[in-house]
Amino acid sequence: MATTLQKRVWGWMAFDWATQPFYTLGLTFIFGPYFATVAAEFFLTAGMTEKAADAQAQSMWSLGQTIAGLFIAFTAPILGAYADSTGRRLPWLIAFSAVFVVFTSLLWYMVPDGSAALFCLVAFSIAFIAAEYALVFTNAILPSLGDQDEIGRISGDGAAIGYWGGVVALLIFLPFFYEFSEGKTLLGLSPAFGLLDGTEREGTRAVGPFIAAWFLIFMIPYWMYVREENAPNRHGGMGAAMRDLKQSLSGVLHRQSLLSFLLSSMLYRDALNALYAFGGVYAALVLDWGLMQIAVFGIIGAVAAAVSTSIAGRADKKFGPRPVIHFCIVTLMVVCIIIVGMTREQVLGIPLAPGSAVPDILFYICGSIIGGAGGGIYSASRSMMVRHTHPERPTEAFGLFALSGKATAFLAPGLIAFFTWWFGDARLGFTPVIGLFLAGFVLLRWVHPEGDRAEWSKSSIPAP
Repeated sequence: MATTLQKRVWGWMAFDWATQPFYTLGLTFIFGPYFATVAAEFFLTAGMTEKAADAQAQSMWSLGQTIAGLFIAFTAPILGAYADSTGRRLPWLIAFSAVFVVFTSLLWYMVPDGSAALFCLVAFSIAFIAAEYALVFTNAILPSLGDQDEIGRISGDGAAIGYWGGVVALLIFLPFFYEFSEGKTLLGLSPAFGLLDGTEREGTRAVGPFIAAWFLIFMIPYWMYVREENAPNRHGGMGAAMRDLKQSLSGVLHRQSLLSFLLSSMLYRDALNALYAFGGVYAALVLDWGLMQIAVFGIIGAVAAAVSTSIAGRADKKFGPRPVIHFCIVTLMVVCIIIVGMTREQVLGIPLAPGSAVPDILFYICGSIIGGAGGGIYSASRSMMVRHTHPERPTEAFGLFALSGKATAFLAPGLIAFFTWWFGDARLGFTPVIGLFLAGFVLLRWVHPEGDRAEWSKSSIPAP
């Protein structure tokens, strides 16, 4: 029995390992920056100035994230409620996994002349939606993997394994696929040991099929060991599901600590996701980094995240999750101020010598801090959600937590797109991220350090 549960836990953790390369290689450090540089070059050859072309490329990338976020925000709660009403999650997960594999593979067509930029942006957005849906259904299985004391450890270990998966994927992709110069890899060979044409950037474009193949291989333990009961439909279809969702949401309004935490986490998680999504794009457009520098930046951030998740867990145990979240938010706000205030010529108004390496060094440091604080805030946020979980309804609670992270998924990309367009500057387009972190920090004031689960024994607190 214990061995079967242990296999189920390890199978569940395989999802983080299998999907992380999409975020590490696709969203942040390989495809995102490659898309930005190709799109910027396309706009430059169309007659735009370099600054305007960079801003247009970042706006285009952020617009794709905005539309995908809006779609998730409007559909994920309804889809989640319907899936809960049937008691089935794996069929949905299988369906969205298939969509994810197909559309990540299509990123291969992002040719260097930029002619397929719009097509690949749509493909990436659909893959992103599928990945986020799959994450919702996977997180809904988490409460069944152990008791409340074990959930935090399992969640943290899964997140850490995911970050390490991103590191390993980068360490494989960089020397064997990514072109450094003259179409050759770090090993001095054509990509994929000569199977791909580096002069056409086929190595970099292979990031999509690579992500798809990685997912197919490393999801095998998940399909082998994660099972759910074939429960019959418990309700009356979509109408009953919508009534359940309405009841759950109205119940949250009676719980100030939970409501404040969900609103706070909406904002600071949205801001953090923006840093992940646009960090590499920023480095490419503002600091003129090549993909190798961005990839090293990614490795540093992913390693920091994997290590910090464990450290944050220990701090959480000693001080509780709220101080950990507070510390991480303040740290990330400082990083954002540095990023917005930094160019090749100056840092926070202090002029630099021509060719100074200070911006590069600072951004590497910022990358490690973003990764470390991001891992810590992710781990502590799940722990805080446990403190707001009804003992008899953990799936509903974690479902609300997962969905709350998507409710404003469009906000940060939308604000970045608007501010980038307003200022005509990719660097200043990051300004609203600071405001999102600050708003999330302020809302934590109304979150009780120990949550409200102890209050469930009091009849004055209505169930959601």
